[in-house]
Amino acid sequence: MLQIVDVLRDRGSRYAVSGGSVVGRAGVEAFLAELKRAKKFARATHNTWACVLSDEGPVKGDDGEAGAGAVIMKMLERAELRDHIVVVTRWYGGVHLGGDRFAHVVTAVRAYLEARASA
Repeated sequence: MLQIVDVLRDRGSRYAVSGGSVVGRAGVEAFLAELKRAKKFARATHNTWACVLSDEGPVKGDDGEAGAGAVIMKMLERAELRDHIVVVTRWYGGVHLGGDRFAHVVTAVRAYLEARASA
């Protein structure tokens, strides 16, 4: 698992990004369960994710952050990344971010893809 814990902060909200290889929907569920074994991530406001599975196609989860999974999915499709989940975690800071939250999801996924490429 590759993880960047403190990608960015804005108006009290904090963002992290995690990801790794998965096999099928069972692999996605296992990855999410493992991530949430850490109390910090289990208590996060949102753990939005997406993955393009070779055998099932795109799957995503918004976890209450409407539209965020689709943003992650588009970036994974553009990067042609298959069988690899990316999870953007947000701890809500008390101030609504409006459309900026999507820009922050993009920033987090971009940071993950860059870190993965240089690893």
